[in-house]
Amino acid sequence: MSDVEYRQSRFSVPAGAADILLVRHGESAPARPDRPFPLVDGQGDPDLAPEGREHAERVAQRLADAGLHALYVTTLRRTAQTAAPLAARLGLTPRVEPDLREVHLGEWEGGLFRQKVAAGDPVVQRMHAEQRWDVIPGAESTEALSARVRGAIERLAAAHPDQRIAVFTHGGVIGQVMALATGSRPLAFLGADNGSISRIVVTRDRWIVRAFNDTAHLQDDLSGRAAALT
Repeated sequence: MSDVEYRQSRFSVPAGAADILLVRHGESAPARPDRPFPLVDGQGDPDLAPEGREHAERVAQRLADAGLHALYVTTLRRTAQTAAPLAARLGLTPRVEPDLREVHLGEWEGGLFRQKVAAGDPVVQRMHAEQRWDVIPGAESTEALSARVRGAIERLAAAHPDQRIAVFTHGGVIGQVMALATGSRPLAFLGADNGSISRIVVTRDRWIVRAFNDTAHLQDDLSGRAAALT
């Protein structure tokens, strides 16, 4: 009989692939009916809340030794503010990727979306039932969101073969990336926590999901913070 054994092997990033960490920005300032968020290109642009700045510091602790080659943020300041502590630790200047900005919420921008969700608005229920953002008046279509997110991820992957990068982005975008990678329903991965880390490995012909909504670094015990990123 043969003594050859075939053990289960650990995952390794394929040659030429890009290893992309998707970091959702820290918690942003609360929405107030009498104080709409300022808009950038028609999208709400709140500052980080104090809790969000703590999220940013925890992310920096988690990723300081993760072997990152580049950092990316979007046009909305909460992503740049979340990336800032890590950028300072690593001496890297974040680059802007506009196409990974948050889903455009049409007439519900400026904080109104949060109010509608809290109130259990029927349109929100319809949004989840139909798995479409554009049931909200004037909101971005699933097709448009999918196209811009796919294009951005493919550009980043092409620019960073055999490298690991961190992209500070938004919950709707992370959900769309995961839907594209898995073929799931469009909103199946909606709801990544603030400050969470998700991970995809992008090769020439497939996107491989390695983690979703990793929040180990947001707990009080950070002792195992690098385990999920190896």
